[in-house]
Amino acid sequence: MHYITGVRYDTDYRLHLRFDDGGWRVADLQSHLDGEIFGPLRDAVRFRTAHLNSDIDTVVWDNGADMSPDFLYEISVPLADSQLSRVAEEQSSYETRNHSE
Repeated sequence: MHYITGVRYDTDYRLHLRFDDGGWRVADLQSHLDGEIFGPLRDAVRFRTAHLNSDIDTVVWDNGADMSPDFLYEISVPLADSQLSRVAEEQSSYETRNHSE
């Protein structure tokens, strides 16, 4: 069983996900956004509300949708080294800003 420990919006319908093993992966969810719960996430503004719910260790959206961390691990691929460096820099910048406020 996998757990998600970090979520970052990438582009379009892609998210960068950090899993409990410390690895970052990218999931393209475009082909998985259908039905009553996930269909509304085709709206780009709504999709960008993705965030980590640490109580259930996965991604959730403001409309109440969530996805299984195991499913997200299965459909995702490891981030390339160049992408990983950018995510690490953004995370460091975000943490520095939030700790100084």
